[in-house]
Amino acid sequence: MGKIRFDDQVVVITGAGSGIGRAYAHAFASRGARVVVNDLGGNRDGTGEARGAADTVVAELAQYGGGAVANYDSVATVSGGERIIATAEDHFGRVDVLVNNAGVLRDKSLLKMTEEDWELVVNVHLKGAFCVTRPAFALMKKNGYGRIINTTSGSGLYGNFGQAAYMAAKMGVVGLMHSVVAEGSKHNILCNAISPVAASRMTDDVMPAEILEKLKAEFITPLVLFLASQVNRETGMIFNCAAGWFSRTAICCAPGLCIGDAKREITPEEIHDNWMAITSLDDAVPLDSVVDSFRFMTSLF
Repeated sequence: MGKIRFDDQVVVITGAGSGIGRAYAHAFASRGARVVVNDLGGNRDGTGEARGAADTVVAELAQYGGGAVANYDSVATVSGGERIIATAEDHFGRVDVLVNNAGVLRDKSLLKMTEEDWELVVNVHLKGAFCVTRPAFALMKKNGYGRIINTTSGSGLYGNFGQAAYMAAKMGVVGLMHSVVAEGSKHNILCNAISPVAASRMTDDVMPAEILEKLKAEFITPLVLFLASQVNRETGMIFNCAAGWFSRTAICCAPGLCIGDAKREITPEEIHDNWMAITSLDDAVPLDSVVDSFRFMTSLF
């Protein structure tokens, strides 16, 4: 195949003022895209704001000649999300690709987490993805084309200590992806999620320097560019990516075991006695929708 290009396409990237988002912006722009660089310019914990981060990236992207514009709105409000997408529409007339990348961290154990901590993290990661996706989806539906990449996390997918709000939000992002898949596929709007591990301000004090050196943000961009391209036909998938490693992960359902019917009572003792069969993941498969999960129950009706 030829080189994947984004000539005449408009890409909106949230949280693009540094780290992975900045790497995305450079990668898309170097392949012909016009880029909206959104960044509130706040600190990692969600406090503060400044325009310098987004402006710096826009200046860097000038070398590619495709066009770039900064946006400084917070993703965490409906009006902010609408203004982000309006920036793309006002300057470039359309939106072809949305990368939901903005994020903050306030890591605390469950009992130490305050309502303010919870709301800030969930608002940026989950509500923020909704607030930007909704107006972008409307434009994509109108144009009959769109690619959306959501950012989940291994913490949400598999669990971690001291990140209750972050984990809940990152699993919520997967649910939002499924909604876009269900409603967008017939309009040629595809949505996938990535779970990246890369050196950024989110991880710079979490891992040793020698590890961070191998986790360049640029190692994440090839997968994102492919998923955002016209070549891609996959939707509703979740991918791990780090240090040049790429892997699909999935929420699966196993056949399980039917141990009763509507004619008699099922006891908790029977659950105990059949626990191995009930919890086995043998022959587990990913499902395309909740309707598919019912196919394991067909023998009951």
